[in-house]
Amino acid sequence: MRRKAADPPETPPLIAPLADAPEPAPPEKLGAQARWVVAAVAVAAAAVLFWPHGDAAEAPGGFLLDGDGRPQPLAQRMAPVTLVHFWATWCPPCITEIPALERLWTDLGDRPDFEVVMVAVDDTNEKVEPFVGDRAAMMLYDPSWEVAHRYGTRKLPETYLVVGGRVVERWIGAQNWDDPKIRRTIDEHLTG
Repeated sequence: MRRKAADPPETPPLIAPLADAPEPAPPEKLGAQARWVVAAVAVAAAAVLFWPHGDAAEAPGGFLLDGDGRPQPLAQRMAPVTLVHFWATWCPPCITEIPALERLWTDLGDRPDFEVVMVAVDDTNEKVEPFVGDRAAMMLYDPSWEVAHRYGTRKLPETYLVVGGRVVERWIGAQNWDDPKIRRTIDEHLTG
């Protein structure tokens, strides 16, 4: 005859229930000074998260894509004085300023110490070519805004004058690149 296995012996609970335990006290409210400290920490954390990181004096670097989709370091395109111009074909103000920007590029194009780096944001070579023609081969692409955001770009067009690796001027919105004041600003940084 088969015997039934015995039930295991009951083990006592690890923590015995407290029969007459008092109810936990409600949490105390923070004093005014503690609330100010918490508010200050929250504001500081928000500032770190949302403050534009590209406003630092040093020009951010990074990899962009060329017209064939190959990664290209931005640093390889930089001259001692460089205009880094973020734009897009879907941005009407960007399109209106291209002719003046191309004239500036042509007027200063023979200078070894000057370069214009046009970065098409969230765009493709096929869309860019009709707007810039032969210069499409010199275009760089930032499909996910990665480098644009490092510069602090939040809207297009935005252009940065980078001198010796440092951002010295920032233009937000479409500019008239034929404007003598803008050209004088660039000329002041060119040597000889």
